[in-house]
Amino acid sequence: MFTYPIIDMEKTGQNIMRLRVQHGYSVKQLQNIFGFATPQAIYKWQHGVTMPSIDNLIVLAALFQVPVDDILVVHNGADMKMGA
Repeated sequence: MFTYPIIDMEKTGQNIMRLRVQHGYSVKQLQNIFGFATPQAIYKWQHGVTMPSIDNLIVLAALFQVPVDDILVVHNGADMKMGA
């Protein structure tokens, strides 16, 4: 059996917000770093509405000087049978 991992988007968003504040970045600063026209993407990440793309997740990890695993919160989901 394979246990399917599930990303907890809300807790991951809380980690993004906590790390942002801990490292002294404002939402506006992250918006500028990522080149976003508006801050909506940052707010959506922080509230667990959406997830950063893999590329943006790597940038966040570098900015916060942490491994990606310190940003993502992953739980074991349902067991699944692997196809034949």
